[in-house]
Amino acid sequence: MKIIRRVLLGLLSVVVLVVVLLIGSVAVDYVLGVGRIDRISNTTIPGINGSPEVRAYVAKPEGAGSFPVVIMIHEFFGLNESIVGKADGLAAEGYLVVAPDTFRGSTTSWIPRAIYQVITTRPEQVNADLDTVYAWLESQPAVDSSRIAIVGFCYGARTALVYSLHNNKLAASVVFYGSPETDPAVLKNLPGPVLGIFGGADQSIPVENVTAFETALTQAGVEHEVTVYPDQPHAFVHDMAGIRAGGAQGQAWAQMLKFLDTHLSQPGVGQTGTSSAYLPGFDWQYYLRLAYEHAFGTTAHMH
Repeated sequence: MKIIRRVLLGLLSVVVLVVVLLIGSVAVDYVLGVGRIDRISNTTIPGINGSPEVRAYVAKPEGAGSFPVVIMIHEFFGLNESIVGKADGLAAEGYLVVAPDTFRGSTTSWIPRAIYQVITTRPEQVNADLDTVYAWLESQPAVDSSRIAIVGFCYGARTALVYSLHNNKLAASVVFYGSPETDPAVLKNLPGPVLGIFGGADQSIPVENVTAFETALTQAGVEHEVTVYPDQPHAFVHDMAGIRAGGAQGQAWAQMLKFLDTHLSQPGVGQTGTSSAYLPGFDWQYYLRLAYEHAFGTTAHMH
């Protein structure tokens, strides 16, 4: 009995030590990361309705406009150089791109802190900040406010879906490997068509979940295009260098460009969705699988 107690006590001590080290590592990363957003972003958007200002990276095409717009939402790491590169790449195609910092000054490359960022950021807070971004876009003379789409990656894909349910003015939504919603009663409120891009080898999003997402979109009567790229892990559309190199990254990017061209080439014809109060809870299973995928899966070798 004493041996069992000692073993259990030892295991508990290890767990406590790991937790303490993880908490300490998040705190250290926070200190080391002070000023990162200032170096990455290039625009400060004034807050509305009592919300604080929003830092963002804005990429603008050459010319005077009026441009179609893409709001680009980062992964759970936060606004970083990968998103900035994608924003520049999309701007080169003729879109004005706004990539907001939805974590209000926090960005990292450390997975424990990335998860902490998501846990401590409420969906309603993100929606409020994106309302600030949207209102600012509507005030810009170079923007065609009838042609605004939202694109998100990983955490950003789920965020894009949630915001599309909140803001029924959006013309289209693109979700790259985000935790999908599978309830047709929720999805029927989407204001425009949806493009979903997923990896067949993504250990954080089982293919059956993607199939359920596609089925639910069909049942909800939402125009959509959902593609699973075989053998691709989570976050396989990593950066512009990989996109330009071709392969699955280049194909997925080209698919998005075609989708955006189809749905943003002409002024909006009026969206059909209704604003929804949908605010999902924290999906622990998804983020635990995601942490494993980034730490030990194929994704780990791509970063």
